[in-house]
Amino acid sequence: MAASSPSSSSHPMVAVAAFLLTATMAAPAAEALLHDDVEPMWGEDHISFHTGGDGVETLALSLDKDHGSGFRSKGSYIFARYDIDLKLVANDSAGTVTTVYLTPDLVPPEDHDEIDMEFLGNVTGEPYTLHTNIFVNGVGNREQQFRLWFDPSKDFHTYSVEWNPMHIIMLIDGTPIRVYKNEASRGVPFPTLRRLRLDGSLWNADDWATQGGRVKTNWTQAPFHAYYRNFRVTPCTPSPGVASCGDEPPESPRFDKGLDAAALQKVRAEHLLYDYCEDENRFKDDGLPKECTAH
Repeated sequence: MAASSPSSSSHPMVAVAAFLLTATMAAPAAEALLHDDVEPMWGEDHISFHTGGDGVETLALSLDKDHGSGFRSKGSYIFARYDIDLKLVANDSAGTVTTVYLTPDLVPPEDHDEIDMEFLGNVTGEPYTLHTNIFVNGVGNREQQFRLWFDPSKDFHTYSVEWNPMHIIMLIDGTPIRVYKNEASRGVPFPTLRRLRLDGSLWNADDWATQGGRVKTNWTQAPFHAYYRNFRVTPCTPSPGVASCGDEPPESPRFDKGLDAAALQKVRAEHLLYDYCEDENRFKDDGLPKECTAH
């Protein structure tokens, strides 16, 4: 499932001026046809594959008044970088939500982890909002929202999540926008060491997605379409003599190379709309979450 609004819980089914892929990761695998790497998860009759003149296969998700659609990667991984190119719903996309997120298979709600990138549609001419969240052991409430600085419906852009023992990094076109650190040593929740898949979906959420639900989906514009292509996974490669990346200490400097802190700071200064760590009124009773406070 992907995230909900800043005040709600998880909902039904629902991710340097150049970020350098470092020694933390293996060399990228050769791209295969997308239908070899992903499979329909729901709304299969609203999913199609198309191959363009460049030979690149594109997956199209469709949404109409009956239902939307979703897919998942066939492979799952413990620590990896996930990249996928996405072109969002064009024109009047109000009420629609297009997603890319990481999630495990079939775990009870109280054990559910999830790393969300949700794209909230808007009325024609208004920019998209990227809604991000991180769920650990069934609890989210770690929302950050960004106003995209380009029109994501005009062309494909690359959305990425890098998940390693040190942190989770979300990126757009190689530029980091959010970092969530592994500070389990001081009681900060961090996703459990289990295999995660990449999922994607297109669905209707006009009860909250656009201007808090004030703008509803215009079904005269349906069907809506979102397009995915070039899915890549680069699994984490352990150091020599170490069985897996999960056996290495999170503070290992090898996991911290390649992150351009200046690029991260710039994009957040210019495009961050909401950060739960700055919402003191929301947490006035119990104080800010531990990850929001200094050591």
